[in-house]
Amino acid sequence: MHASTDITLRAMRFHALVGILPHERTTAQPIEIDLVVTISEGHSVVDYRHLYDAAAGVINAGHIEYLEDIAERVATAAFDVSDRVARARVSVRKPHVALGGPLAHVEVRIDRFRQRAGV
Repeated sequence: MHASTDITLRAMRFHALVGILPHERTTAQPIEIDLVVTISEGHSVVDYRHLYDAAAGVINAGHIEYLEDIAERVATAAFDVSDRVARARVSVRKPHVALGGPLAHVEVRIDRFRQRAGV
């Protein structure tokens, strides 16, 4: 039987320097991040405080141009938290985007698996 455990941190809210426009390099904007990690079989515990801190560390590191980069860095940081993390699914939302019409938010989602040695 294959068993796994997911840990979900939903709608973590931060203010981030994100974007490619000049004002986005100097004015922080609200960002929401969802992080779902799958813990490898046989290991069911990872301290979710460390996962939160890993996501916060990505945002606090400074300006990031693209939501995709935030998502990739958060996934990498989640893998760095524990070798028990086998999979990281990250969604990053930016609610204040001017695109000429009503829009709740822009969202980027990624799904990454830990690379195993020799793979």
